[in-house]
Amino acid sequence: MKLLAFGGLALIIASVALVLVDVRLIGTASAPEPAPKNETLRLTVPKMKRVQAIPVYTAAPDNNTKLDAGAIHIKGTGYPWEREANVYIAGHRLGYPRTGSFLVFYDLNKLKRGDKVFLEDTEGRKYVYQVFKRMIVPPDQVSVTKPVAGKNIVSLQACTLPDYSQRLIVQGELVKQNGAVV
Repeated sequence: MKLLAFGGLALIIASVALVLVDVRLIGTASAPEPAPKNETLRLTVPKMKRVQAIPVYTAAPDNNTKLDAGAIHIKGTGYPWEREANVYIAGHRLGYPRTGSFLVFYDLNKLKRGDKVFLEDTEGRKYVYQVFKRMIVPPDQVSVTKPVAGKNIVSLQACTLPDYSQRLIVQGELVKQNGAVV
């Protein structure tokens, strides 16, 4: 009888220990990455021939100097290393010849559900997003820059053609971080 009671107690202790280990591992896996010292990102979109490791600078939406150098991560929106974020990136459809912005997001309208978007931070960490949504909004609809509860997404924005009167937004959800499925 004592042996049976001792064996039962040992099973309970082992079960509690395994649960604690599992909880600790879950907490570690979902912890956000630390922010890099330099917040500049690199953006690659395989389906967009001009978007191959282009620099993405964090700046205010009206910072034309940074926007003309490639694309901008809108200041005040999320980062890929955050658990819940909307990494909001704007680029020119046409831009200016002989600048990093020239035609950079020209073919943003060709992205479809399931296409990949890649971001890399200055620490070399890679973030893979999968397109899930496309929409056209008026230029004053700032709600598209807000995070989506419980998700880490990237939003790519450019003006609509031919008159630039609206904004084309393509959104992707984080599916891999540093090679690990999230």
